Formats: sequence, structure tokens, C-alpha cells
Amino acid sequence: MYAFHYQKPTTLKEARDLVHASGGSFLAGGQSLVQAMKLRMSNPAALVDLSGVGELQGIQVQGGTVRVGAMARHAQVADDAQVREAIPALAALAAGIGDPMVRNQGTLGGSMAYSDPSACYPSAALALKAVIHTDARDIAADDFFLGLYQTALEPAEVIRAVTFAKPESAVYMKFKHPASKLALVGVFVSKRGSDIRVAVTGAGSNGVFRVKSFEEALKKRFSPKSIEGMTVPADGMNSDIHASAEYR
Repeated sequence: MYAFHYQKPTTLKEARDLVHASGGSFLAGGQSLVQAMKLRMSNPAALVDLSGVGELQGIQVQGGTVRVGAMARHAQVADDAQVREAIPALAALAAGIGDPMVRNQGTLGGSMAYSDPSACYPSAALALKAVIHTDARDIAADDFFLGLYQTALEPAEVIRAVTFAKPESAVYMKFKHPASKLALVGVFVSKRGSDIRVAVTGAGSNGVFRVKSFEEALKKRFSPKSIEGMTVPADGMNSDIHASAEYR
């Protein structure tokens, strides 16, 4: 790990000013960034820790939405009674991320901003028609994920919170790596009126994606039988030491 300056502001304005002044990086949970730094794959001049910024915390359920602060830990999302009642699938997803240490340190905002192709939250964002609220604008989830580790975020733009639309029904299931618990393939399905969404993570070489053919079939009849025998082409799928594109 290279040397760096560590700073812990208490307001979002202070955090932005420190990043602009230092040319450093924001630190959320650090479950990806710190590991990259240890391997000397990343070398920020400074880390601006967002854990002390109160306006990035909190979980609120209002009407048909669940708003989760960017610095909410995975364990908080999993254990929050409001989330478990409003969107059980989102709570279950959070409960299945990594191990207890990762769940108590990793954050929703950090996961979304990093956009790991095997991360679970991006599939929830697409399936639950999420809106990503930053310090500058609101971004629909469909416009947020641009590719492998790429999002619509501008340099030094900060995620403040993510709002998920409450579905009539939803479920998330993943075939996970036995050690990391990352998704080799994860699928989040939601139904909200006539809006059926099927989002897949862990499988695509360009990151999370929706399966429009499955969605159209499920709109005609929301039943597992509607997609029996349907497949997703292996072209464009990840192929690595863990699983081939065809297997995924």
C-alpha cells in the first residue's frame, strides 16, 4: 500500500472540498477500494472518509418508496424492520452479501458507485426501478450503470441516497461463490402493476443487465411456466476461473 492522507469530514460540503483540494478519493465502506490499495492497484493521494457525514445516513419508508442513505451498512438494510416489511427481497439481498465483517462495514452507496459486475445491489436497483440521488442530480437506475465498473457518476460526485420503488412482489436469488459470496449469477425479479423487471448480476461481462425477453413473457402471465425453456445467449457473458460463459 502506498502512503496517503486520511481525512474524516462531518459535512458533505467539507468532503467535496477536501476531495477537490487533495485530488483524493471518497471512502465509503472500503471493502473494494482498500483491497485495491493493498495490492497497489489504486493509489489515491488522500482518502476522504464519508462515515462521519450524517446526511448520508438513515433509512426512510414513505408511501411506495424505500429511501436508503448512501452510508447505510449492508447489515442495517438487512436488519431494518421497515425495509423487511416494505421490500423483503431487498433485506434478504443485503443479508446475503459477503460475511458478517463485510455486511457491517460495506455500504449501499459504495457498492453502487463501484459497480462491481458481481455485486448484488445493482440488480435490485434495476429491478426495483431505483433512483440514485447525488449531490448534483437524480439518476434513474436504468441510466446509472454504463458498463464494467462504470457508472454515470461524474468525478467527485457523491451518492446521497437511493430510492427503491416498493413492488407488489419481488425475489432475489443468487448462485454464489463459496468463499467471497459474490454472485456468479444473481437474478432479481419484481412485479409492480404491469411493470415486470428481471435484472441479472454476476453474469454479464459489461455488468448488470435486464432480460427484456423474460420480462415480456412474464407480463403475459406472471408464472415460472412463462419462461420455462427460455435462455439467455452466452455471448457477452463472463468467462473466468470460476465459471464459463456457457455455464453462467
